[in-house]
Amino acid sequence: MREPEFTQHPTEIFGHSFVDLSPMAQGDRQNQFCPFLNSECKKPRKSEPHIKVGVCSVGYKGNFSNKMNSVIICPHRFEEKIVYETIENLYFRNIPSGYEIKWASEVSCGVAGTIDFVAAKMRQNSVEDFLCVEFQAAGTTGSPWQAVVDFKQTGTFSQKTYQYGINWANEFVKTMMQQVYKKGMVIEH
Repeated sequence: MREPEFTQHPTEIFGHSFVDLSPMAQGDRQNQFCPFLNSECKKPRKSEPHIKVGVCSVGYKGNFSNKMNSVIICPHRFEEKIVYETIENLYFRNIPSGYEIKWASEVSCGVAGTIDFVAAKMRQNSVEDFLCVEFQAAGTTGSPWQAVVDFKQTGTFSQKTYQYGINWANEFVKTMMQQVYKKGMVIEH
């Protein structure tokens, strides 16, 4: 399958590309199912919490690029085997025989909140080293919700471009840096 062309609209809805109209993709969208979580999507509409938004990534072209890019806006989109394997290979190189890497999610960090994931290098149920992992997806200004509504009703997008932006400053400068600082202080201590 060749890479789909897209504009400023959702590029993945409930874990499937907007061009995927297979029975599985349609079933996941109908059931509000997230294949990355293997359960119901966790992103509710604020005004109607029983309805899940289901947008994993959106098309966006900012000042940093000459072309439209797919930008992840749901942190659960990162929860794929290849992401964990890449982290293991980068940070726990050449794992000797008898060692294993175990992952734990939502690990309490006391007053600093929870850590998304901790990878522990273990031998005989004893932790020898660990790595804390935080996933940070981008956030939107405005909402791609109307695009989701159009797609659910017609199987396509009625507009070439929907009115939303990416809030880089809030997500990365304010949110992520605060988390890294607070959690890093607790972990180092």
